[in-house]
This record gives sequence, C-alpha cells and structure tokens, in this order.
Amino acid sequence: MKKIICKKEYDTETATMVKKYTSGVYGDPAGYEEILFQTPAGLYFLYVRGGETSPYPTENILRMAKAKVNAWMENH
Repeated sequence: MKKIICKKEYDTETATMVKKYTSGVYGDPAGYEEILFQTPAGLYFLYVRGGETSPYPTENILRMAKAKVNAWMENH
C-alpha cells in the first residue's frame, strides 16, 4: 500500500518492516494488525488493518513520530 501524507510518500513495498503486532486471530471481527515500517528516508509509519469491529476496519497508513516509536515498541 502507498499513501502520500504531508507531501511525503509512505509505501509498504519500499519500506523496511520493523515490528508486527497482531490482536486476535484471522477472521475475528475485532482482530487487527499493526505493522511498524521505516522508510528509506528514516520516517516511521504504521500499516493497519482489521476486522469490521476493530479499531482499524479499513486498511490504512498512519505516520508516526520518532518520539512515539519507542513507546509503541515497548507496548507491543
């Protein structure tokens, strides 16, 4: 998936996966995945997707500030 946010490109095909977090099991309507990526330019983003009742009912890319990356890593 590719998305432009604030004139910066975030692309799961060209970025490096750092860590993956899964909640629930495949097919669970409340289940979801958060995958942390780092772009070649050093920017971080979350690729999210989930079931219809999850926090991420649609596939999306969310940019992430470097200051929040460590906290996300510790909590997941």
